[in-house]
Amino acid sequence: MRILKTLNVKTLLLAAMVVVGLTSCDKEDDGSVNGGGTANLTVRMTDAPGDYDAVLIDVQDIMIHVDAEGDAELEGDDDGDGWISVENVNTGVYDLLELTGGVSELLADTEVPAGFVSQIRLVLGTNNSIVVDGESKPLNTPSAQQSGLKLQLNQDFEAGESYAYMLDFDVDQSVVTTGNGGYNLKPVIRVAAEINSGTVVGSVSPANIQSLVKISNTNNTISAYTDAEGHFSLNGVPPGTYMLTITPDVASGLSVYTIETVEVEANETTELELIEL
Repeated sequence: MRILKTLNVKTLLLAAMVVVGLTSCDKEDDGSVNGGGTANLTVRMTDAPGDYDAVLIDVQDIMIHVDAEGDAELEGDDDGDGWISVENVNTGVYDLLELTGGVSELLADTEVPAGFVSQIRLVLGTNNSIVVDGESKPLNTPSAQQSGLKLQLNQDFEAGESYAYMLDFDVDQSVVTTGNGGYNLKPVIRVAAEINSGTVVGSVSPANIQSLVKISNTNNTISAYTDAEGHFSLNGVPPGTYMLTITPDVASGLSVYTIETVEVEANETTELELIEL
């Protein structure tokens, strides 16, 4: 009997130790805000082409709306509304027209609280301008200056995982001419999750003629100019079937070239053969 009682006590102690160990692991690995879990967030910016000399925007902040688990308090959420500023944002004035042809600018690469992220907000300052025919003019941004442009993400950020997004401006739709000859910026931005998107690359001949390359279907339109060597790269393309059109500079006298079907798969690069106009 004494031996049996000793074994029972040892068994209970061992069981208690196992339960405590499992509880500790759960708190460390549950990926929740309560457990202090974080995810890596990368945000890049690129641009569809526009017919201006330059479009300069003043990036001041990037914010995300995180729905924490339970009643956890988010670090950096001063107002208690779930919006937090991400750290290490590369603030400054960027020329959107330098971010075409597959070129992108890194805006943030940082750790954020794990949780459900419903929206991302790009906050612009007041130092925005546009250059038309060599003349610089103010670019008014009434809505973006106040609270930032909200874009839908609706993504669960799990602790220890990485999430990368591309903010794709459309300059032609974003810049609005006013009746008095001024310009307003009403940003039209497409958000693409890079991990679920594809890329379309190729080359156009003759290379010395700049061409507008565009792929489109019923849901998306993505475009870029060819570079000095005739190369192009269309990034952040959602999976699907697209039609591709290449429009050379009007002065060249060349006709528009069309490829009726281009298949794009997630996390894959679709490389097209040399296109001769």
